[in-house]
Amino acid sequence: MAAYLARRLVESVLILLGVTLVTFFLLYVLPADPVRQIAGRSATTETVESIRRQLGLDQPFWVQYGRYLWNLLHLDLGRSYLQRSNVSELIWARLPPTLLLMAGAIVCELILGLTMGIIAALRRGTATDNGLMIASFIGVSAPQFVVGLLMLYVFAVQLRWFPIGGYGTLAHLVLPALTLGILGAGWYSRMMRSSMVEVLRQDFIRTARAKGLARHRVILRHALPNAILPIIAMIGIDIGIFMGGIVVVESVFGWPGIGQLAWQAIQRVDIPIIMGVTLVSAVAIVLGNLLADLVTPLIDPRIRLR
Repeated sequence: MAAYLARRLVESVLILLGVTLVTFFLLYVLPADPVRQIAGRSATTETVESIRRQLGLDQPFWVQYGRYLWNLLHLDLGRSYLQRSNVSELIWARLPPTLLLMAGAIVCELILGLTMGIIAALRRGTATDNGLMIASFIGVSAPQFVVGLLMLYVFAVQLRWFPIGGYGTLAHLVLPALTLGILGAGWYSRMMRSSMVEVLRQDFIRTARAKGLARHRVILRHALPNAILPIIAMIGIDIGIFMGGIVVVESVFGWPGIGQLAWQAIQRVDIPIIMGVTLVSAVAIVLGNLLADLVTPLIDPRIRLR
């Protein structure tokens, strides 16, 4: 276990270094000039160059990137060009809403997706199976803003069950989490159906049935723990996606998450915030995948970490 964790730690550091390098380079060659955003349209050339020197943006790429890595080693994500605040503080302020939305969305995805996938697998080839798979395909294909606006119109405007937008109570969480859950449930249901169908064909399932075990016990105790293994890896990926922010859903529901912060930074070419959000998202993906790998052997003892 120790050797495995050490190897994964080294791999994670290399991955994160690659992410910072690629992102920093893309922002460096970007045609948009962050200095112009700071100085304003009416600023003189002397003012623009003065600001550029103060921010160190007149230095070569490797000098700027080296300075960024040095600050990163000291856990310093830099300061926002426009908000003039530490990036770590800005991200930290948006972290609770993001984590709350992530947890709610993953719970909705799992409840909807696993239920649909299990029912479709148990009724394979029937109208129920076809209907559920068509519904999952629609959920995967539907644009986020369409589903979000539809949820707002039905449940907030017409039925008045939930607030139109905002953040602060559990009622504010339901619609954005359910929107993301509907969109993500399609992937989970299709994966769960395929995995469950394959497991139900295995010899140990036929043996369990031959012993006279009840159907629900065969499914819940023998089939489901084996079929759910691919889902764990998907959850790890989802953690990183949600930590990076779901810009469209956050915008529709006025949710003050990391996605809103990233979108505002992109519009203003606020490079430190863009780098900070990208790095946080990459760290979340790496940790999510590592957590999935560590949890899998607990569910299925036959799997060993090497």
